[in-house]
Amino acid sequence: MAEPGRPVRSQGVAGTWPVGRAAPAGGFVPAGFGVWPAIVETLREWARAEAGPGRLLPWVPVAFGGGIALYFAADHEPVLWVVAATAAVLALGAVLLRRSRLFAPAIMLAAVVAGFAMATWKTARVAHPVLAKPLYSVSLSGFVEARDIRERTDRFVLRVSAMEAQRSDVKLERVRLSVRKGTAPEVGSFVQLKARLLPPISPVRPGSYDFSRDMFFQGIGASGFVMGAITASVPPDAGGLRLRYAAFMQGLRDAIDARIRSTLEGDNRAIATALLTGRRDAITAPVNDAMFVSGLGHVLSISGYHMAVVAGVVFFAVRALLALIPGLAAGFAIKKWSAAAALVAAAFYLLLSGAEVATQRSFFMTAVVLIAVMVDRRAITFRTLAVAALIVLAVAPEALVHPSFQMSFAATLGLVALVQIGMPNLLASPDHSATARIALWGGREIAMLFLASLIAGLATTPYAAFHFHRVTPYGVLANLGAMPVVSALVMPAGLLGLLAAPFGLDGVFWGLMGIGIDWMVAVSRWVAALPGAVGRIPAFGIAPLIGPASGSS
Repeated sequence: MAEPGRPVRSQGVAGTWPVGRAAPAGGFVPAGFGVWPAIVETLREWARAEAGPGRLLPWVPVAFGGGIALYFAADHEPVLWVVAATAAVLALGAVLLRRSRLFAPAIMLAAVVAGFAMATWKTARVAHPVLAKPLYSVSLSGFVEARDIRERTDRFVLRVSAMEAQRSDVKLERVRLSVRKGTAPEVGSFVQLKARLLPPISPVRPGSYDFSRDMFFQGIGASGFVMGAITASVPPDAGGLRLRYAAFMQGLRDAIDARIRSTLEGDNRAIATALLTGRRDAITAPVNDAMFVSGLGHVLSISGYHMAVVAGVVFFAVRALLALIPGLAAGFAIKKWSAAAALVAAAFYLLLSGAEVATQRSFFMTAVVLIAVMVDRRAITFRTLAVAALIVLAVAPEALVHPSFQMSFAATLGLVALVQIGMPNLLASPDHSATARIALWGGREIAMLFLASLIAGLATTPYAAFHFHRVTPYGVLANLGAMPVVSALVMPAGLLGLLAAPFGLDGVFWGLMGIGIDWMVAVSRWVAALPGAVGRIPAFGIAPLIGPASGSS
């Protein structure tokens, strides 16, 4: 530890850069050096284009993220007030230079230092004690803040009120404990127990993923397992509004799971619950492995895709209903009303699914798109993605080094490029007759679905290989076979089931959801059984990731 409670360290203007002078005519140019002036001039042209009006914003989150990456590469914890003061001075300097040719480099430098400062501040804000060595018999009492039901064991997060351990005076704030399946206490309850505590897991090899960093930013100082019985007791205080909210949402998730359980069972029930509440509790190992080997594992983790489907279904459903009323359709902005309804639905889905960092990121991205619709801006653009990235990195700088952030934004960046660049070219047709448009509609839709799966798969492949040491060579095939059913049947049926549950009419929708899940599981099993479906990749450094990331930006 660098310090107690700190994580382990292992409008721009065109013409920003002046054009250089040409070499004197007849001057001697050594062999091999004649290409350099052309390369330099090309780079200058690119820089001038990117610094032009409207082109600089997408590079700001790149620079901001670079500052965050620089923070995580630091040998020891920076001094917060020095970093913050430097960021403020550079930001002020960029504002003062906004009409100068130095504005572009000034704003990029300010963004780098701002990212560094934001990560430093976030670490200082969440700083808490972290266990340094195992403790074998610890008496703990506190409130249960979260519960995670899994296939073999349960886990829960305990907000520690009192802690007693022999030969140790450390006082942890939160611990994550494993317990026998079916014995996890209810969220919001106050319990007393004995546990064996272990320090957060360090990287298994130099440069590999650091799970202890995740636990640190979640406020968890140790993990372990319960020894003996868990005793419920009278709490010393009410626990606070946040705890009551967590207990309410957990009760809502349990109620939804009970309704799904009344119709579905086994893996179908587990997958349906995972899609709606984020609880991946009882998916059997064969199905779970088949989903990830086939490239459909992303369906089990609530991400940008799920948020987009929820928001999209609500948006189009509300707009279609409002369009049935001629007075509203003719005299009011029903598109904006529909976007507002979709935003409310996405926010509810965020809360229902547990509001983890990955889900928060997905919500911010969706929210930026819907707000753009409400203020009459183009919804899917590189600038929209840049704003979403800035919001995510400002709220959770640690997300930069998380696989879900990298893969999600890589896929989204590829899809935005497809929408802005690929679709206009693909959909352009010299024949504008109605017959030609009807004849080409099906083929174009299939082509766009194939291209979207291909581009998203290719964009995320380097990150999947780096973090998980495997690739999914048939991922495009699995996504083409399963995702249309998930988008058109599984998720809409789930949303209708949530709406119908209070009226007791949800059973038919869970049944429809189960039919779609059966198809998805069948596709994943078939693809996972194909020859060469499991692609193992040896560990490698980050250099291959930097090239695609900078190129795609």
